[in-house]
Amino acid sequence: MSETRKVMTICLIHDHPKVLLGMKKRGFGAGRWNGFGGKVNEGETVEEAAKREMLEEVGITVKSLERRGVLDFEFNAKRGEILEVHIFKVLDYFGEPVESEEMRPAWFNLDEIPFTEMWPDDIHWFPLFLRGSKFKGYFLFGEGDSVLERELQEVQVL
Repeated sequence: MSETRKVMTICLIHDHPKVLLGMKKRGFGAGRWNGFGGKVNEGETVEEAAKREMLEEVGITVKSLERRGVLDFEFNAKRGEILEVHIFKVLDYFGEPVESEEMRPAWFNLDEIPFTEMWPDDIHWFPLFLRGSKFKGYFLFGEGDSVLERELQEVQVL
């Protein structure tokens, strides 16, 4: 079976003890809290895409960021189509989060992260992200976006 890859980004601001998430208002993942991001455009690096998406979705200008994870997502109904998602921590930024047509931002204390209203994989990798680890993984989703398979490991280098 041939595989196609869509390269995407997720950006998160973690100012201990809070993390900034966005409620997706439309499109893929609507109704879920998530980081900010989207697909990488042709001719764009993943870092450039992450910065562009933060500005478009929440009005934040990212000065610097660090790649913390790379996760491959596959959906049982679309076997062979991989979403390769690069997860970044924003290190330095300016601006205040503002609502856009796509996302409604909100700060959450770390003990109040709404995992039941997020993608079901988040509860597995988010703790690694929050403690500063780097990680790689794979998640296969089934009906109702249940996690059928998962592989997740901490790594030294991405």
